[in-house]
Amino acid sequence: MVREGYSGSGPGAFTPDGCAVEVYERMPVGAEPDVIEQAAPAGASILELGSGAGRVTHPLVERGFAVTAVDESAEMLAKVRGARTVHSSIEDLHLGERFDVVLLGSFLVHAPSGEQALALLSACARHVAPGGCVLLQREGASWHENLPRVRHSTGGKVTVASSTEVGPGVRSVVVEYAFPDARWTHTFLSRPLSEADLDELLRSAGLTFDGYLTEDLTWVRALPAPAAP
Repeated sequence: MVREGYSGSGPGAFTPDGCAVEVYERMPVGAEPDVIEQAAPAGASILELGSGAGRVTHPLVERGFAVTAVDESAEMLAKVRGARTVHSSIEDLHLGERFDVVLLGSFLVHAPSGEQALALLSACARHVAPGGCVLLQREGASWHENLPRVRHSTGGKVTVASSTEVGPGVRSVVVEYAFPDARWTHTFLSRPLSEADLDELLRSAGLTFDGYLTEDLTWVRALPAPAAP
């Protein structure tokens, strides 16, 4: 069942948040594996929350990381190779294990409700090992402005077509994917977060902001909060 406010169009299977499985098979990986590799110890255990079809998973496995890939879409997980897979929503995940690195990419922290964003970060906090870290990807500054914005990828074109306010602090975003043989759209909800918003969410989840990993401030490292004396 697709969530309210989320939808997708085009051929093939879709996830509950409107993502087309085939799109994520086709999309090339960007700089994410490099950012993660530089922030993680060699051979670290990584819990990847919202792995999709393995776009980031596969390069991490190839670089020697022990990856556990979690996704709520069985169709997405069926595409993942070389990693342990867990079919679950992030919010409901309770593995009873701790990992050197917990990874939450794809702007998932910009959930439309504060409660959902806190649930996502709480899942990160309960699975990160003492001395480990949580790596978060967030939207860049002005991400919702100057639209439409076009990016060409291998064999196709990605267009952030529109971003419309649909509630206090919540926006409905439409992204279009065009390839020579097929087209898809994805509509999803996003709640832009200020640095203060993110810091408060991290604290509420039992995490502390440790710094930015990229110059565009889209990748954040957080640490488990020190235990109270």
